[in-house]
Amino acid sequence: MPTDGQNTRLKANHVLIDYENVQPTVADALSPPIFKVWVFVGAQQAKVKIDLLELVQRKSDSARVIRIGATGRNALDFHISYYLGKLVTESPDDYFHVISHDTGLDPLLAHLSEQGIRVARWNTIAEIPILKAPANCADDEKLSKILEYLVRRGAQRPGSWKTLVGSTVALFQPKLTETEASRLLDVLESYGIYERDGTKLRYSLPD
Repeated sequence: MPTDGQNTRLKANHVLIDYENVQPTVADALSPPIFKVWVFVGAQQAKVKIDLLELVQRKSDSARVIRIGATGRNALDFHISYYLGKLVTESPDDYFHVISHDTGLDPLLAHLSEQGIRVARWNTIAEIPILKAPANCADDEKLSKILEYLVRRGAQRPGSWKTLVGSTVALFQPKLTETEASRLLDVLESYGIYERDGTKLRYSLPD
C-alpha cells in the first residue's frame, strides 16, 4: 500500500449509487472517512433501507441522498452524470465509483478513463477494489506477470492508462477483457506501483 500519508489523505473514493437500480448494504462498508457517498433516489421510490439512513447519520456532510425531482427515461443517469462531472472537475485525482447494473453510463465512464480519470462502474460496492478481499491465487499469478512485464520494460513501459490497459489485455492468452485488466491494474495502483497524472502514468519502479 502507498506509504505517502499526504497522498492517502488527499485522494478520496467518491461512490455514486444508483439506488433506483441497486440497493446495497452501505453503512459499515462505506463508513470510513476515505469514502464520500452520493445516493440517487428515484422520484417515485417510496422506501429506502434503514442502513442508508445510518450511513448518512454517521458520515454527516460526507454522505448525501439526492432525490430526483421528476420521472423520465434516463432522468437518474443524467443526475449522476452531472454530479460526477462536477466532482471530477473539483477533484480530478480522486477515485470515482458508480454503483449500478445499468450500462447506460459506460460510454461516458470509458471516455473519462481515457482522460486519466480513475472512474469505473461496479455492480455492487463489494467490487470496489479497495473493499475487495485479498487477491486469490489466480490473481496473484496474473499480478506477478504484469509486474514482471513492467519491470522488464524499464523506461519503455506504457506511458498512458489506455496503453497500459491494452498492453495488459494482450499480455495473456486467452486475452483478458478490458474490465478484468483494469481491475488487476487497480490493485497494482493501490500497492503504489504507479499513479496517474492526468492521462500519463508515473511509476515507482526503477528504470
